[in-house]
Amino acid sequence: MTAREHITRRARHVVLTTRIFAPEAAAATFRLTEVVRALVDRGAQVRVLTSAPPPGQRASDATDVPGAQVRRAPVLRDAGGYVRGYLQYMSFDLPLALRLLVTPRPDVVLVEPPPTTGAVVRVVTGLRSLTGRRVPYVYYAADVWSDASESVGAPVAVVGILRWVERFALRGAQGVLAVSDGVAERVRGLGADPVTVVRNGIDTTLFTPQGQVPEDAPNAPFLVYAGTASEWQGAEIFAEAMPEVLERVPGARLVFLGQGSSWPALQRIAADLPPGTIELRPLVPAVEAAAWQRAAAGALVSIKPGLGYDFAYPTKVLAALACGTPVVYAGPGPAAADLTDHDLGEAVGYAVAPVAEAMVSVLRAHPLPQAERERRADWVREHRSLAQTGQEAADSVLLTVGTS
Repeated sequence: MTAREHITRRARHVVLTTRIFAPEAAAATFRLTEVVRALVDRGAQVRVLTSAPPPGQRASDATDVPGAQVRRAPVLRDAGGYVRGYLQYMSFDLPLALRLLVTPRPDVVLVEPPPTTGAVVRVVTGLRSLTGRRVPYVYYAADVWSDASESVGAPVAVVGILRWVERFALRGAQGVLAVSDGVAERVRGLGADPVTVVRNGIDTTLFTPQGQVPEDAPNAPFLVYAGTASEWQGAEIFAEAMPEVLERVPGARLVFLGQGSSWPALQRIAADLPPGTIELRPLVPAVEAAAWQRAAAGALVSIKPGLGYDFAYPTKVLAALACGTPVVYAGPGPAAADLTDHDLGEAVGYAVAPVAEAMVSVLRAHPLPQAERERRADWVREHRSLAQTGQEAADSVLLTVGTS
């Protein structure tokens, strides 16, 4: 019997606690769904404790993972449909404590941020460990919440409390999964040990160069921004660059698919441009997002510098490249190096002039030869396939049981 088989036999019951799961279209959804699939493939019984889907979506729309049990509970959402904000987090975390207490004793719990969820898991698993065998948990650090809170100007007291909660959640974990080297370094500084880097990936069976394109896409060459547009992404930079783009590529179009705190600013900018120049559309399921990225001349991704996310690697980059579409990336982070080193797109500073120049370059190169599109997709399949990263995460979770 191999070490993996031995550990898997011991880990018969894995519980995932996450406020966000399929059918919500988000990086966390893709990542966690693949981890669940990999755990099931290894023979584990997986129970997902998550929230009821947002308005307009049904649980039946969720990605099917045969063998996994998904248990949902009502939750508060903000005006944009997110479980985002202190009241919203509490509406998930407080009932989660009871849900975890009455769940059949797991061999290990995998917890998705925010840190408050991690704190609840630490307390409940600690209590359950008093009445039987130990229940370890693994914390999935997609970013560092206290640093992000500090960077957007949250009150000092709030940042201090959140940092204490995050440190509490990290230090109690039997293992921590970090999505990048930058996140790994920071969580180690907060007391996490051991830390395993499992980089984000993308579903390369869904995001592909071949497939459908949207029937209602613009007739002119267009660029697409697909996903959340919040303060730390600063997606407004692309809208602000459109006047310069139009001067050099008349008729160019920009499509936003998503939602977020930047939406009002995007609406104001769009109103000052010729009708149809910027389209603001709601979030769409992953299969539709892939269709839009496949049809676009380029995909837009940004990180606003200095807000605590400089080390992030947005999954939007991988989704576009897997569709064979070049990326225009504005801001800092490790994705910029990949785009430059492997000639996968344009990586520029977070400023209107270089962003406009990069957008024009991608629009003028459209349409790319099919061989160029396949080259980008091949790079993702080789280096950042979600199936591969999901397996790595699942192995780390199961190894935790073997060392607890």
